[in-house]
Parts: sequence; C-alpha cells; structure tokens
Amino acid sequence: MSTQPIELAAPLAPLAASRPTYLMCPPRLYDVNYVINPWMAGNVHSSSRERAAQQWHRLYEALTEVADVELVEPQPGSPDMVFTANAGLEHHGIVALSSFFHAERQAEEQHFRHWFQDAGYTILDIPRETPFEGEGDALFSTDGTRLWAGHGPRTTAASHHYLSKIWNVEVVPLHLIDPRFYHLDTCFAPLENNYAMYYPQAFDASSLATIEAFYPPSKRIIINEPDATRFACNVINIDRTIILNDISRELTDQLEDHCFHVVPVSLSEFLKAGGAAKCLVMRLSAAKVGTATSSSGRHSQAPLQ
Repeated sequence: MSTQPIELAAPLAPLAASRPTYLMCPPRLYDVNYVINPWMAGNVHSSSRERAAQQWHRLYEALTEVADVELVEPQPGSPDMVFTANAGLEHHGIVALSSFFHAERQAEEQHFRHWFQDAGYTILDIPRETPFEGEGDALFSTDGTRLWAGHGPRTTAASHHYLSKIWNVEVVPLHLIDPRFYHLDTCFAPLENNYAMYYPQAFDASSLATIEAFYPPSKRIIINEPDATRFACNVINIDRTIILNDISRELTDQLEDHCFHVVPVSLSEFLKAGGAAKCLVMRLSAAKVGTATSSSGRHSQAPLQ
C-alpha cells in the first residue's frame, strides 16, 4: 500500500445513496473495564452485557427505520469499540482516523483502520502528539459548510489544523470545560433546519458566545443539567427524526414543538461508560462494504504533514 502524500484538494466523490449510512459495532464484548472519564468511576464491570445487547438492538432497529447500517466486528481487548463515533471522522470518502488520548483505547485504531480500508475509504492519520477522537469531538453542520470541533479533555486544539487541511472547511473550535462532557457530542448537537441543542455550562464563555452568535435565539434548544446528564445532546438526527436516550417530558415537548419526531431508546447500560445514542454510531457518506475493490484506487492512506 502506498504511503505517498495524496492530493487533499480533490477528494473522492461520494457514492450516491438514497438513505444515510451509519457504522455500528455490536456490544458482544462491551464492558466497563477501566476508568477514563467520570461516568466510568464506580461502574467498572457493573454493566449487564445482556441488557446492553437488548438496548443496542433497540437502537439498531430504530436507526434502520430511517437509515442504512454497516457493522464492524468487536475485537477482544477493545470493549469501547461499540462507541463507533470515536473511530474517526468521515466526509466525502476520506476518514481522519482517530488518535486516541488514552492508551486503553488506542488498540481500536488498527481495527477501525482495517474496516475502513476494506470498505474503500481513503485514510489519513492524525499525529499521535495531537490527540483527536473522531465524531465525538467533530460535528459537521447539517449543510456540511462548517465543522464544529471540540477541544479539552480528549482532543487537542492543535488537531483542528489537520481537519481544516483535509476538507478545506471552516473549523470552529469549542472549548469543553466540564469533565463530565468530555466530548463535544455529549453537550452539543447541530440539528436540521439550523437548530442546535447544547448544554451551556459545558463550554467556556468564548465558546458559548460563538455558538450563540451563530444560532439565533429561536433556533437554540438549551438543555438543563438533568437532561444533559442523560446525554440529551447525544442525538442521532436524520431529517426531522431525533433518536436519543430517555429524556424529560419537557424537552420532548420542546423538540416536538419544533416539529421533530422524537424516538427515545433507553441506553442506561452505555451511560455507565459515558456514551449514549450518538456515541454508538458513526455517520458514513461514501463507499459501503463490498463496493470497493483492490483496483478501485480507493485503498490509499497517507500521514498528514
């Protein structure tokens, strides 16, 4: 496989798809084996794999009503592979592969690399010295014109340079200051029709001002602490459908008042590891399993300079 630099200014055209596609990983090997965020503290080996499987399957069923799903096989020694949002960030056939901050998750990188290679994606590596944790900390606006990028506990601000270079997109940094909300997708969600859900206390003053300068008051859905700690912002949003963990009746009513269809799925077993609906999926916009071949020219990778 070639390791020559690739031309980033001309990314591969995405394949046509009638429905959005997401990557998921069955929770057959899921467990809370260590503590790398506040949610894991006190929950080591406390999760029920049987209940986790039932909850994951309900999420899978809800998602397949409105999207296609590809699956990556879980691997021994990587219990957090189920949280595929952290595998990387994909856009227009290019994957910026995650460079995990914690050693406990770094073994996942090779497994996800193999899956993306086999699926025909171009893979770019973020340097180890600038940790980056994929869709957990990088969320495209629904029109794809800007990339909201978190930095703080798990992703460094220095990684944003590489994201901007890959896709030639505006990268908007948001500084996370509450260790409970260690990834951007736990406290912020850009939604269809230019709405946004967010928990203000998760951000420093400058980042909060940036969010509120972009979204007018009528488009802001502000989350209170009880719903935030249910990971209410950790949503899968497809058109007007929002799939998420159990939330308050008040927030459900608010979302429905904005014409969203709310699909609650209890994900209590995954909250013990610090994840919910959005953490369990990664959005894919191009090449699907079986569509790429060794002669397609799509199996290239290169380190970023």
